[in-house]
Amino acid sequence: MPYRLIALLLLCSSLAAADIVEDVRTSLAHQNLPAAETQLNVYKLQHGTTPEYLEALSWISRAALAANQLVQAETYAKQTETLTRQQLTHGTVDSDPHLATALGAAIEVEAQVLAARGHHAEAVALLRRSIATYGKTSIQARLQKNLNLLALTGQPAPPLNLSDYFGPKPVSLAQLKGSPVLLFFWAHWCPDCKIEGPIIAQLLSEFGPKGLVAVAPTQLYGYAARGEDATPKDELAYIQRVWQTYYPALQGCSVPVSHANFNLYGASTTPTLVLLDRSGKVSLYHPGAMPSADLRSAIEKLL
Repeated sequence: MPYRLIALLLLCSSLAAADIVEDVRTSLAHQNLPAAETQLNVYKLQHGTTPEYLEALSWISRAALAANQLVQAETYAKQTETLTRQQLTHGTVDSDPHLATALGAAIEVEAQVLAARGHHAEAVALLRRSIATYGKTSIQARLQKNLNLLALTGQPAPPLNLSDYFGPKPVSLAQLKGSPVLLFFWAHWCPDCKIEGPIIAQLLSEFGPKGLVAVAPTQLYGYAARGEDATPKDELAYIQRVWQTYYPALQGCSVPVSHANFNLYGASTTPTLVLLDRSGKVSLYHPGAMPSADLRSAIEKLL
């Protein structure tokens, strides 16, 4: 690499060390993996293996996986996991959000690489071991999401915790057997959820008369408008206002409020859409927004 380029990168790194994650993600967004690798290497020379470095490294492993570069993805993911575990000897997974993101992403990529190579059982085993180890940390839902992607479809839907809710009183999934059910996991801060809401409302108006039922689980996050800290009572009131404002056509849906539901269904991505057939088994598990045509097609297959 030309000396001037190294010097420039060193200068940028010293001026904005805390921005390494953003810088790497920007390079990756432009599909420039070599630039991201160079930025990270220069950062490491100056600052060492910091939690920020590890999160940025995990983003590179994800980018390599997205580019179907399985060897690179696996190498970066295992390196991320090893280095993160070393740092965790001095703290817990949730002692630093960068460490939690790095470890969760590393395990995720390792499992997806195994699955891409056809080693489905090994990927499932890895995720189950990781959930057993980190099941009481913030990365539980992320690990469960990846396990669900591999193993939930075709299985009986896990029961929802319905003790706290607003809107119509919810009934158990067992009581809803005989009807197809759409679970719409959403969050008050989620812009993609607000886009998905009208799609679900339209499909519910079309297929509700044929038996489709929608349930909209959510959870507390500890903050409300503009990210300001909020008590559970205040946040719940805020969530209800968001629901009434942005989801007016879904007011007939029950809204269970439970962190346990999000962990059980691996709803670390919002929205997460889960479609159950009439027997109560999962026919679709989809983290992220879903186009109307695709969701309609999945529902029609059940009707």
